[in-house]
Amino acid sequence: MNDLREQLRQLDKEQLIDIILELRETVAKLTMRVQQLEDQLSKHSGNSSKPPSSDGLKKKPSPKSLRESGKRSSGGQAGHKGKTLEAVAAPDEVVRHRVEVCPVCQHDLRNSPIEAVVKRQVFEVPPLRLRVTEHQAESKWCEKCQQQVKAAFPRGVQQPTQYGAAFKGMLVYLNVYQLLPLKRVAELVQDWFGQRVSEGTLDRALRQTAQAVEPVVEAVERLLVHSPVAHADETGVRVAGKLHWLHVLSNGHLTRYGVHPKRGHVALDALDLLPHFTGTLVHDGWSAYAAYSQCGHALCNAHLLRELTFLHEQYQQTWAASFKALLIEAKAVVTQARQEGQTVLDTALLDAFNRRYRTLVDAGFAANPPPETVPGKRRIAESPPRQLLKRLHRDVHAVLAFLHDLHIPFDNNLAERDLRMMKVKQKISGCFRTLEGASRFATLRSYLSTARKHGLSMLTALTDALHGDPFFPQPTP
Repeated sequence: MNDLREQLRQLDKEQLIDIILELRETVAKLTMRVQQLEDQLSKHSGNSSKPPSSDGLKKKPSPKSLRESGKRSSGGQAGHKGKTLEAVAAPDEVVRHRVEVCPVCQHDLRNSPIEAVVKRQVFEVPPLRLRVTEHQAESKWCEKCQQQVKAAFPRGVQQPTQYGAAFKGMLVYLNVYQLLPLKRVAELVQDWFGQRVSEGTLDRALRQTAQAVEPVVEAVERLLVHSPVAHADETGVRVAGKLHWLHVLSNGHLTRYGVHPKRGHVALDALDLLPHFTGTLVHDGWSAYAAYSQCGHALCNAHLLRELTFLHEQYQQTWAASFKALLIEAKAVVTQARQEGQTVLDTALLDAFNRRYRTLVDAGFAANPPPETVPGKRRIAESPPRQLLKRLHRDVHAVLAFLHDLHIPFDNNLAERDLRMMKVKQKISGCFRTLEGASRFATLRSYLSTARKHGLSMLTALTDALHGDPFFPQPTP
């Protein structure tokens, strides 16, 4: 230590200044790194985009949840008409249990009159088995034209033995909608029907159904491109052991999924939907979406609320708490306006919200000045509060889009719900083996999600598709 002090005494003033500035820069970098690590440890599903599964085994119901606490107790409410299993007037089978001997004195009661019959009905699954229909096409000799002719088989009956549309539709339903792996689908069919099916049979059913619904998915794409509001999101999926991305573009009536090795605009251009979309796109702020300037943009305020919660908790940013309250108040105002049948908000009310928005952003900037810069040194990265403030200042119209157009939702939850089951699929079935299989799954799931949004039965929609009559969505008014 003494040697070091002596060495420093030998340096001139400019050399000492250089050392101090270098040390200052190092301290700033280390301080920022410590802050980043503390931020990572402080993030959970309630104040960031991390999923609840990442909260760990000690997670508890968060008292800081963004969802308002219920004002009613759990269970059925007073006045609620309950549902029960109702007896049917015409049961499939009646089993009469006769009283032939008195259980008390053993007297013979076979000839005694019946005074009453107590009825109890049991609803049960009948024994399951495949119903085999043999089609026989007659062949005859036509004496007039001297030709051997035969009757035509029904549409779709092409092989000496084959599975029907309803059975193949059930296989697709179990794999694509209920997300069971092919092996477990085969096991389930064996247990239910006593019928062994191979994975090859399942794969052929998937291919045939995907081909049958392809025209529907193309129609969904055309309708989505011309819809006034659409939601976009993406999530990672594993294909052949490598990270790919499942993209979704959807609204309340339509869903289109697509799989691509990339996440950004290269993938979005390849899927060829957003380049043609001219409505308002609701998303989470991913930079790739901003490249599409031909459409309007609305940001997911649920994401923003979680970011504000984090800044208030971790950085003690009082403006963040006030901004969060402003967004929640604005959402309540819009909800009330929709319930009253309004299509636009009062101009004075909109101006008031805009003023409060900008006032809070200005207060945030005042509390978070830009980092000091040293000439000749690399610029220090800005803090998370200041980064969010710059986004709020830049994207004010996208953040408050739901206030200016009551058809635009407050958040992007619809797209997130459309993607949620894809994560469940990976937990149940693991990754896709090939990109072709992943793309086929995206096609089938697009059809099923669209049919579900129109209230259709999934099994019926699949069976109809395999019969050559798939469900086609119509343009919504």
